[in-house]
Amino acid sequence: MHLHKYEKIWLVFGIGSLILFMVILGYGAFWKGTHPQSHGQIIDPNNVEAYDAFKPENLGVTKVDEGRYVVNIVASAFNYDFGVDDEGNALKHLRIPKGSNVLFQITSPDVVHGFNVAGTNVNMMVEPGYVSKMETVLDTPGEYTIVCNEYCGVGHHLMFGTLEVYE
Repeated sequence: MHLHKYEKIWLVFGIGSLILFMVILGYGAFWKGTHPQSHGQIIDPNNVEAYDAFKPENLGVTKVDEGRYVVNIVASAFNYDFGVDDEGNALKHLRIPKGSNVLFQITSPDVVHGFNVAGTNVNMMVEPGYVSKMETVLDTPGEYTIVCNEYCGVGHHLMFGTLEVYE
C-alpha cells in the first residue's frame, strides 16, 4: 500500500498528538494526583436532615477553629436554607470575618441547583443526593450576592442571599 507524502505527515502528526495528550493526562492523573471531581458523599435526598451537617440546628455558619469556618446550606424549592436566627426567622444573610478559610457544604433534596457567590471563586452545581463541597479563603471585605445559576423552575429568580465579609 502506498501512502502519499501528506497522508504520512498527517498520520505522524495525529498519532504524535494523541501520544502527547495521553502523556500529559497520565502525568496529571498519576504523578500530580489530580482527578475529576467525584461526589464522595452520597446522602438520601428525601431525608437530608439525617446527615448531621444538614440538621436545622447545624445550618449556616459554624466556627470550627481560629480562622476556619464551615457553612452548611440546603438548596431547595427556590430557597437557600441558611438556618434561623434566635427569634426563629429564616436567615438570608451570612457573615464571615475577612481572611477566613471557609468550607461550603451544600445539598439539595429536590432538583439541580447552582450556588454562586458573585465576585468570588465559589461556584458549584448542587445535585440531589450529593454533598457539594468547596473550600476557599475570603480575603476581600464586602457584601457579595449569592445566586442560583442553574435554572430550577419558575421561582428561580427568588433564590438568592448575601454573604458579608467583614473586617
